[in-house]
Amino acid sequence: ALLVALVVLGAPPAAGAELSGVFQYMFKSDCHFINGTEKVRFVETHIYNRLQFLMFDSDVGHYVGFTAAGERWAKGWNSDPAKMEDRRAQVDTVCRHNYPIVAPFSVERRGER
Repeated sequence: ALLVALVVLGAPPAAGAELSGVFQYMFKSDCHFINGTEKVRFVETHIYNRLQFLMFDSDVGHYVGFTAAGERWAKGWNSDPAKMEDRRAQVDTVCRHNYPIVAPFSVERRGER
């Protein structure tokens, strides 16, 4: 099952390398604020075993795949109108919504040491 996951996600082991049995999938969302909430960018990144394979950037407006598996995921998710509407709305529903909570700990502290 583990080898199948490696092949499906496009991360075959190096020649002669044994599979460790440890695999990591990471999903990360970032909000980038420029001039308060005047310009906000939402970025969602998907990483498998230290390799970024998929990304959504609100400035681009759709998912982009960086591996064969990422391209398949992007194609599927980009063709789902409900998912795309939800992702495009994240700028407001996640980033701008949470700005008053996170700004005192992040944006307003920029440059402090």
